[in-house]
Amino acid sequence: MNSSLHLQKIEGEQININDSLSADAKINAFIKPYKEHIDKQMDSVLAYSPRALSKKDTKYNTAIGNMMADAVMAYADPIFKGRTTFDIDAVLLNFGGIRSTLPQGNITMREAYNIMPFENRVIVLELSGKKVNELFDYLKQGTAHPINGLQLIINDDGAIEESRIHGKPVDTNETYFIATNDYLQNGGDHMDFFKNPVSMLDLDYKVRNILIDYFADTDTIAPIADDRFIKR
Repeated sequence: MNSSLHLQKIEGEQININDSLSADAKINAFIKPYKEHIDKQMDSVLAYSPRALSKKDTKYNTAIGNMMADAVMAYADPIFKGRTTFDIDAVLLNFGGIRSTLPQGNITMREAYNIMPFENRVIVLELSGKKVNELFDYLKQGTAHPINGLQLIINDDGAIEESRIHGKPVDTNETYFIATNDYLQNGGDHMDFFKNPVSMLDLDYKVRNILIDYFADTDTIAPIADDRFIKR
């Protein structure tokens, strides 16, 4: 290395990449086999959905949100139990994380990417009973965040009539294991009750990959909206 050389300045230029740029035939030819291989994987049929599902279908809880939360519980819990001997008590994801509808008809890997385009991983947090009560106070606002293992009933005034975890009222002397994603654990959607947990385990399992595994293992996808979060 020539020690007499010194960096004087760094210059940058913004290059706008849009449809006005002409295609480069050599580059297209180079990536063509890779694109065809990826398209074949993305368009391979994994399951069938007899009806389209949207996160706007119903209020408080939705079939597509329940599908996602139930899938996270089903696929993450065995991993968590194998590593810790404990079960996951509940799942909480975010309504905004559902980015697309599930169409009627054949379901491919592409649908999983459309619904969950983010790289979010499943994180299991150990929360105190007090923080679980804060979680219910957050949920009572009425947004249909995907949940599993939680039941919440609110009245006409929006007050909590009943809140249960694993079928039981919250015990403030206990701790509970809640599966969520790294976005929410880091403060996303102002879910502050996820901050400073008693313990935390990153399963290194993407929510999107759980959806792909769920689709691959399920012939006919038929989740329903139920009574896990309702208003009386």
